[in-house]
Amino acid sequence: MVTIKEVKSTIAVSIAAAFGFIIALIWKDVIIGAMKLAKLWQDGGFADQNALIVGIIVALVITIIAVLGILFITKWGGVEKK
Repeated sequence: MVTIKEVKSTIAVSIAAAFGFIIALIWKDVIIGAMKLAKLWQDGGFADQNALIVGIIVALVITIIAVLGILFITKWGGVEKK
């Protein structure tokens, strides 16, 4: 029989993984944008260096919020470190 603790742990791991995917996708866009400015990429990207700086700042803020979310959700779910 599945316990509430196992369900909470599974939910916490799933949400933490979702936060990780969000972080990865945000940084992927920043990296592609920087490559576009360096003429190493053709599609998408930032218009200029100021837009790149804003993109990096936004990515950092989203990363910090997501990491805090991961810490909170893993504490709620009782996920043990291995």
